Amino acid sequence: MSLIEQIGLRALRRFDPETAHGLALKALNAGLGPKGGPVTSDRLRTQVAGLDLPNPVGLAAGFDKNAQALAPLARCGFGFLEVGAATPLPQIGNPRPRLYRLTEDRAAINRFGFNNQGMDVIAKRLARRPAGHVVGLNLGANKTSPDRAADFGKVLARCGAHVDFATINISSPNTESLRDLQGRDALHALLTQVIHASHDASFAGPVFLKIAPDLSEDEIRDILDVLADFPALAGIIATNTTLDRDGVRSTHKGQTGGLSGQPLFEKSTRVVALLSSLTDLPIIGVGGVGSAEQAYAKIRAGASAVQLYTALVYGGISLAAEIATGLDALLARDGFASVAEAVGTGREDWL
Repeated sequence: MSLIEQIGLRALRRFDPETAHGLALKALNAGLGPKGGPVTSDRLRTQVAGLDLPNPVGLAAGFDKNAQALAPLARCGFGFLEVGAATPLPQIGNPRPRLYRLTEDRAAINRFGFNNQGMDVIAKRLARRPAGHVVGLNLGANKTSPDRAADFGKVLARCGAHVDFATINISSPNTESLRDLQGRDALHALLTQVIHASHDASFAGPVFLKIAPDLSEDEIRDILDVLADFPALAGIIATNTTLDRDGVRSTHKGQTGGLSGQPLFEKSTRVVALLSSLTDLPIIGVGGVGSAEQAYAKIRAGASAVQLYTALVYGGISLAAEIATGLDALLARDGFASVAEAVGTGREDWL
């Protein structure tokens, strides 16, 4: 991290977290971020569900909810970007304050509630996305929608022409009853609608399902049983934020919402390993990735790629390039010629 970035991070911490996040996006759009592009090498280049990635380190959904900073983010070293979550109608989300820094835990708690400017605004920005970069969209549902399952399909139909992949987000803890869609019957009905919408929109990209880290093994097996009926479902993103507070020290730990960052690393990685032992679907590992070593651990647990978000609060936007560069070195150290060769080689350590 450069001295300028260190000073910038210290300055941002003088503001409340949500204001600081907005200022960070403005700084990126003002040209204050990195000036390069995706970090890549023969070892780092990989393919996930048909997506050709220069490296397997992606930006998780939530950082750029409204696709406002795609061009500068594409210069920050990431191998792919995911924006959103987008809902059919604009949504203000839950009342502020709704984002908390847990500095001593290198974590955050949020209860945003899918705040975003709506699919029409986001689609127009995605239509102007920078060429040559892999960009996906996290699909959401409006809180007051009478048919949340239909909302996911509406967003995909509106925005699908402008993205390379889509993620069905039924695992946010901040929209009441949303996680109920992870149940067997509800999930089957939801996927039927979304896959139908993808066909109607002639969407050819992969569709991923994002799941919670708080599921039991039986619940995960139920999800995989449902996915077997949908060969068009290309992979799983594991995981979203957690409601668990085990080991959290911050005074903010009692705040309602989803916990992300370092305390989630082990829990989410165990879910990755379990999924990897039960399915051949590609997995994107999310949760607590803050270093090259942690990205490598997720890959060896069974993830074909990883995503990060909360770690950027503490490590800065240059962290993506640092992790990708470090991951390349770790693969070389252990004799792997590619990311794909390393996937799942350390699974048993987490089971």
